[in-house]
Amino acid sequence: MTGMTVILPRGNRDAFSRMVEAFSAAPEVARILILHGGERPPLRQRGVDSLRVESLHAGGTWNRIIEVVRTEEALAVLDPDAVVLPLPGSLTALRKALRRDGTGMAYGGYRDSTPGGWTDHPVNACQQGSIREGFDFGPAVLLSVAACRDAIGRYGPVPDCRVAGFCDLRLKLSLDHRLRRLDRALFFRTPTVTSATETGAAVERHFDYVDPRNREAQVEFETAATAHLKRLGAYLPPVFRPVPRSREDFPVLASVIIPVRNRKGTVGEAAASALGQEADFPFNVLVVDNHSTDGTTKILADLTRRNPALCHIVPVRTDLNIGGCWNEAVRSSFCGRYAVQLDSDDLYEGKDALQRIVDLLREGPYAMAVGSYRLVNERLEEIPPGLIDHREWTPGNGRNNALRINGLGAPRAFDTAILRRFGFPDVGYGEDYAVALRISRDYRIGRIYESLYLCRRWGGNTDAALSVEAANRNDAYKDRLRTLEITARRRKNRRTAERRKEQR
Repeated sequence: MTGMTVILPRGNRDAFSRMVEAFSAAPEVARILILHGGERPPLRQRGVDSLRVESLHAGGTWNRIIEVVRTEEALAVLDPDAVVLPLPGSLTALRKALRRDGTGMAYGGYRDSTPGGWTDHPVNACQQGSIREGFDFGPAVLLSVAACRDAIGRYGPVPDCRVAGFCDLRLKLSLDHRLRRLDRALFFRTPTVTSATETGAAVERHFDYVDPRNREAQVEFETAATAHLKRLGAYLPPVFRPVPRSREDFPVLASVIIPVRNRKGTVGEAAASALGQEADFPFNVLVVDNHSTDGTTKILADLTRRNPALCHIVPVRTDLNIGGCWNEAVRSSFCGRYAVQLDSDDLYEGKDALQRIVDLLREGPYAMAVGSYRLVNERLEEIPPGLIDHREWTPGNGRNNALRINGLGAPRAFDTAILRRFGFPDVGYGEDYAVALRISRDYRIGRIYESLYLCRRWGGNTDAALSVEAANRNDAYKDRLRTLEITARRRKNRRTAERRKEQR
């Protein structure tokens, strides 16, 4: 059958009727397939079919869609809480993209309706490392039905799951087919329910993967991602290298490291929080002042005169980012055997935070340790979602699941000798995630699931209220890190297999 089938999840009745009308009028559309839960009689109209399913995101839904669609292409609307309408020429552009060699799915940007009109919402190119379930493909994607059937035939049907159905299908599809992005707006999207546009709601959404209420869904997404890594040859079993005993001489056992630029309102409190730690070992505080211009430098100079345990480091270079500042501290002669993170606008929760995380490094076979933290406002009042403990991390699969999630948590502490070997990328975002992925490739990472740290959210945060473009840059960078790490883990597994083969 020529033309495409449009897959529409049943939603708001008036909004739904608008979509059926718009897509029915498009010459590229042959059929419309309405997904419903049986709660209302489906729309009766020529060229419109219906399919009763559990939900849009369930695994069985996607198996049934691929089974029943009789056209070569299927346009799946992925947002059940919005009116999604095609922009002029978009369906033709999608079909042309899908028909290029090796393409299994085509997608692109969209325009969002806002109270002031509309805004463009570009989306990122899908990399090999784009395995997180939150990757934004836009409100609708065009699928090659033959490619989907090929993926299911090669790698098995979408498993029986509640929410990870599309995620599993597109990961399987990506193994042998390209997921092609069109660098243009394709759809006009108008939310039919209140969207998370306020900063507070956006923060809650950012932490969906650590919200206990979402635990069942997160297990499904972890299962899909882990299976994908196994198919790629990038899965790592829980077998680790021992942490080598360093022969270096260190001036103290631990150093708290605070990179800072222009944080005169908070850096004094952060430094005091670090200096006020009570521990049974010697420690110091290394504040790397990245050429502040707002009075931060004077505050730190005054603190240094009064506190011999505080080292005020000003790099020679003036072009460093956060990662470069970390390297300055870690490679300095002042750094202790363990390097412990504290951001310049955050605080330790209690006076035993440093003791607890260093004890974990001393007692366990860990090259890195990560605690838990609470989100608070400027007045140190807890804000949703509160405690961030990353219980999605497990000893057996944590380092594989780390390739799916956005971060490992805080505070972070490192074996300095290992950190000096790997170093941080000199970037202002994701530098901690990059080094954690590298460490986890070979070594164990220990966890503390009680809060040790207060993470302050306020208007001056570098990650507060990001624009779409800035958020896309950040997401693309982390996907690039994941791509590089997947490549390295595949190489590691191949070398391991070759050595075993030689030993036989």
